[in-house]
Amino acid sequence: MSRTPRRRTAAASGALALGLALTATACGGTTGPASSGKQELKGQKITVAGVWTGVEQKNFKKVLDAFGEKTGATVNFTSTGDNVSTVVGSKIEGGNAPDVVMVPQVGVLKQFAEKGWLQPLSATVHDKAGINFAPVWRDYGSVGGTFYGLYFKASHKSTVWYSPEAFDTAGVTPPKSWQALLKTGRTVADSGLPAFSVAGEAGWPLTDWFENVYLSQAGPENYDKLAAHKIPWTHPTVEKALTTLGKLFQDKNLVSGGGSGALRTDFPESVEQVFGNSPKAGMVYEGDFVGGLISGQFKKKVGQDAKFFPFPAVDQGKAPVVGGGDAAAVLKDGKNPEAAMKLVEYLATPEAAEIWAKAGGFISPNEKLDPGSYADATSRRTAQSLVKAGDSVRFDMSDQAPAAFGGTQGAGEWKALQDFLRDPSDPAATARKLEAAAAKAYKD
Repeated sequence: MSRTPRRRTAAASGALALGLALTATACGGTTGPASSGKQELKGQKITVAGVWTGVEQKNFKKVLDAFGEKTGATVNFTSTGDNVSTVVGSKIEGGNAPDVVMVPQVGVLKQFAEKGWLQPLSATVHDKAGINFAPVWRDYGSVGGTFYGLYFKASHKSTVWYSPEAFDTAGVTPPKSWQALLKTGRTVADSGLPAFSVAGEAGWPLTDWFENVYLSQAGPENYDKLAAHKIPWTHPTVEKALTTLGKLFQDKNLVSGGGSGALRTDFPESVEQVFGNSPKAGMVYEGDFVGGLISGQFKKKVGQDAKFFPFPAVDQGKAPVVGGGDAAAVLKDGKNPEAAMKLVEYLATPEAAEIWAKAGGFISPNEKLDPGSYADATSRRTAQSLVKAGDSVRFDMSDQAPAAFGGTQGAGEWKALQDFLRDPSDPAATARKLEAAAAKAYKD
């Protein structure tokens, strides 16, 4: 899935600050009204690419279908899988570029813009984003002061999902600290189920595990420095966070199937192992988008059969709140750039966000979306949690990195943390591997 999900990635407010040094944005591109004429794009085709698969792809398709009914356009979606930068690059080189790409990472959006692949978003999109979204989202969608990416879907990536039945059997309640989490997990294991189902097959969920531990333990200032590679991955705070995470990864009572089993478990399977018909674990960590899988694919009731608690505080730190999102960008080499821009204008409206919100597994950064549109109270709660976090929220670290380090299967941070999951005995060696990959990707 996205970052099948992701991606890595909740409602936002004007108070929301995701902790980057943000630049003022400027718009470029064409001007013109949003889609207003009935069937004005009749007969035109638009291609969209993004990381989503499964339930997420199905729900996004509902949004695209609604746009098609409104305008007459035919919109086709293609999943890139997690390697969005590689797949899109290949399509461009092959003369088959999609019209719109849902970019799941800040670093990839920057990469695409610097390669000259993106068309600046229209004045209409710029203005709608200014009216409907907190300024931070438009800033995150900008590169060098030009607005390239409209954040349609956001994510709250500091939620731990659990089976109430498993917790009741074990006689435990949601923990509020890392130490309490480990203790709770061991109690769940003693009652007959491993504590956690861990999705290690892709690599990106492991980056989210690390980021939550690091943000809480090392603090927002160090998080920002590491995200910008202003401190190396060999910094003592990194080794400390890896050591902390390793205590969970190395305990086979805490990780279903151990490290080797987790490395064969993809994201949907990790959710199924907790909420499917044959449970193999009591908890799964990932973002709010887990709710969409639980209700859509596994037909369980969120809030009753499945609940979540905030990722707990580590040591003396505060409970972390990590966010993420997917931004709609228009490719210069697409075959229908004008119709593509109309689609992005539509995605900036609360009307578009409402469709997926009602389907579940979705949080919108669009402030004009009626909170009552969300499919369940749990989705509303995750949105409120992100908003209340205010300045302590940080954007997904790996999503801020160059794709070669933070967003490529079998390479960079993903590969190093997969190796660490397999054998977490030497955090210092893992930190060195991470720094070597980061230095190369950041070209230090």
